[in-house]
Amino acid sequence: MPDWQADAIILGVRPHGEGNAVLSVLTSEQGRHAGLVRAGSTSKLRAVLQPGNRVRVRWRARLSEQLGQMQLELCEAVPALLLDSPLRLAGIASACALLDTTLPEREMQPVLFEASNALLDLIKLDETNAGWIEGYVRWELGLLATAGYQLDLSRCVASGKTTNLGYVSPKSGNAVAVDTAGEFAGRMLVLPKFLGGVQNARHDWVTGLDLTGHFLAKRVFAAHNSDLPPQRKRLADMVRNRYSGGQDFMRRSDA
Repeated sequence: MPDWQADAIILGVRPHGEGNAVLSVLTSEQGRHAGLVRAGSTSKLRAVLQPGNRVRVRWRARLSEQLGQMQLELCEAVPALLLDSPLRLAGIASACALLDTTLPEREMQPVLFEASNALLDLIKLDETNAGWIEGYVRWELGLLATAGYQLDLSRCVASGKTTNLGYVSPKSGNAVAVDTAGEFAGRMLVLPKFLGGVQNARHDWVTGLDLTGHFLAKRVFAAHNSDLPPQRKRLADMVRNRYSGGQDFMRRSDA
């Protein structure tokens, strides 16, 4: 009888039958994996089965190809620590939704599992919203690479220069130098300064999410005739509404 135990991050949950739920988790060795949780739709377990929670999971089934059943122990209720921080909660919800909708089932993901745990820690500890969004954008770049779409932001695709980079080609995903873009500059994505860009009229976090969001939508989700998850759109909208005016983010409250 197939049986495994692992530390996991809860990605999503949906009702199944009368009072049960199908849980989706991310583990290092089993990757994205689903299983049936008995009484998972009841109020007793609802607080445990939240995306972003860290749990210890045991999965077993009669045959390996079956859905199987999951038993779990809560290790850390990360979202519960951030109830007064809607922006950080939106970041966790977005990351979990992207993982749940982009990763193939039951494929090892040791690097992405480690990176996702690091992102959770970064979001959890950044009480002033001083920098976790930069880490989140870098995490999305890693997710794109895992999906087979590595962006080259280190050198200009046209000239080979590694300096004075300001844009990213929306087609190739490669950086473009400011003095090379010419009349096509208005059609390109802006390279945020924290990723090596030299100019940006808007807030770096807005352009960073625009950059990764563009390639997630066009290269990952469009290939499956689907759209970005609503959780990802909500995060981008919240960041855009808060930081589009170029405000000093260190003076903003996390309301």
